[in-house]
Amino acid sequence: MNEEHKNDMNRRDFLKIVGISAATSASLFYGCNGKNGNTSDAAAQTLVPDDKMTFRTSKRGDRVSLLGYGCMRWPTMPAADASGNVIDQEQVNRLVDYAIAHGVNYFDTSPVYVQGFSEKSTGIALKRHPREKLFIATKLSNFQNSTRSNSMAMYEQSFKDLQVDYIDYYLLHSVGNGGMETFRARYIDNGMLDFLLEEREKGRIRNLGFSFHGTVDVFDQVLALDDYVHWDFVQIQMNYVDWRHASGRNVNAEYLYGELVKRDIPAVIMEPLLGGRLSNVPEHIMLRLKQQRPQESVASWAFRFAGSYPNVLTVLSGMSYMEHLQDNIRTYSPLQPLTDDEKLFLEETARLMIKYPTIPCNECQYCMPCPYGIDIPSILVHYNKCVNEGNIPRSRQDENYRKARRAYLVGYDRSVPKLRQTNHCIGCGQCSPHCPQSIDIPKELHRIDRFVEQLKQGTLS
Repeated sequence: MNEEHKNDMNRRDFLKIVGISAATSASLFYGCNGKNGNTSDAAAQTLVPDDKMTFRTSKRGDRVSLLGYGCMRWPTMPAADASGNVIDQEQVNRLVDYAIAHGVNYFDTSPVYVQGFSEKSTGIALKRHPREKLFIATKLSNFQNSTRSNSMAMYEQSFKDLQVDYIDYYLLHSVGNGGMETFRARYIDNGMLDFLLEEREKGRIRNLGFSFHGTVDVFDQVLALDDYVHWDFVQIQMNYVDWRHASGRNVNAEYLYGELVKRDIPAVIMEPLLGGRLSNVPEHIMLRLKQQRPQESVASWAFRFAGSYPNVLTVLSGMSYMEHLQDNIRTYSPLQPLTDDEKLFLEETARLMIKYPTIPCNECQYCMPCPYGIDIPSILVHYNKCVNEGNIPRSRQDENYRKARRAYLVGYDRSVPKLRQTNHCIGCGQCSPHCPQSIDIPKELHRIDRFVEQLKQGTLS
């Protein structure tokens, strides 16, 4: 038997070998589990360590949990309250309480997250805990209006919404999106960078940094400002695919991380799961990962990768569900760093992943709201899901054409209301400039719309 077939194993055989029942297998794969977050606290306490969290120390001596809570994907309700807030505060409080009880102490938000309500919801949840035990991060998200007056108003509103008198980690948000000209307009020409440096001197900001999406030249130029600014940290996108195979305009994380190491600037990691794509992997890749560590989730590989680099201060995860929070706490309580062989194994896995033509959407919602009501993230996420599951037929001659056609169309109608589907896109382009991944969103929406119509009409050639 050759090596290729020796290592081949189908899902049923794998589950039989490791003794996982069909009813319990989904929870191990992280991303395929239920979304109601109904794991009981009592059961979770017996499974999730509450005193073994891995911590890293910042340049200023902060003892920060390696798992950081990203507040961009707080659980939401079907309908907004009287103020327009769609966040389920009760669930947020429950998640925050559980995270803190299990060692998580870093919380990252922004004025633009969850339709502008994330800071307020985060502030409500965290106010119930001792301030001195927490590290709160937020951002100057002055994308739409970068005048000094608007930027100052946004800065001060963050203190009010978070209910704090100092911010531990403050970021210039999404640097690189728009090039150096945009950076100068947002932070230098209006005097905001100098103002924030003064605020750091006064102690209202304890650490100043930036989050990055862009090209190498912009990263290098902004990083070079370290001689003047003395960046305390930088937030970068890093995962085992983007390490050497970043898509679109993004820079390979290996380069970004390496440059930060040279300047002894701690890295905060965003998108360790590549927008969820490293937890919802194609089945043969899932089996490949599970063969190596059967009792651990697919997602744990990505979090171990990000945490294995010593210059990483914390790894952010937008955990909307209790199951995800518990799984990530297990991974970092304590962290088992990757071996050299495991790093090589993940590089090989990354090469397999990039063969799948997914759209690099991280579901960040920056493209929303669409003026025509289109649910852009849900459309792209459904397309990527079908790519990973093999439900993108190339022609009617495909062996699984009927099954794939039905799976795509039925799933599309369930995921995206008809009035919010791609056929309503007029190509105005308002969404694309805000995309950190530099996706040509109208182009992709129109391509998906043509594909959907061909499936409906049975004209896929």
